[in-house]
Amino acid sequence: MFNRIMVPVDLTHADRLAKALNVAGDLAAHYGAHLVYVGVTASTPSSIAHTPKEYGEKLAAFAKAQGLAAGATAEAHPVTTHDPAVDLDPALVKAAEETGADLVVMASHIPGIADHFWPSNGGTIASRARVSVMVVR
Repeated sequence: MFNRIMVPVDLTHADRLAKALNVAGDLAAHYGAHLVYVGVTASTPSSIAHTPKEYGEKLAAFAKAQGLAAGATAEAHPVTTHDPAVDLDPALVKAAEETGADLVVMASHIPGIADHFWPSNGGTIASRARVSVMVVR
C-alpha cells in the first residue's frame, strides 16, 4: 500500500517523537516501505549542529538507527532554509514531493490555546500535501 514514508523529525526534540517514530517504523515493516527522515535546519549554527553538513550527518545517523530498529531501509533528507520557524510547513510539503513519499507520518503536539490563533504543523501539512498524512498524538 505504501512505498515511501516520510517522517519529519526535529532532532532537538527527538525524545518526544517516540510514538510517531514507532508508528512509521511499524508501517514500513508491515508494507515493506522505505523510510525517509526529513529534518529542517538553518544555515546558522544551532544546538544540534554547527553547519548544515554536520546536521545532515547527524540526521543520517538518526535515520540509520531508526531504520535498523524498525527493520526497514531508511535515509535522511536534510533541508536547509533561511528561517526554519517560518519556512517549516512549506519546506515539509516540498520535501514530501521531492522524496516521492506516498505517506507522511508525523508527531503532533498537545493542543492548547495558541491553536485557536495559529494552525498546527500537522494540520497545515495535511491540508497542503498531495499525499496521505498521519498525525500521531
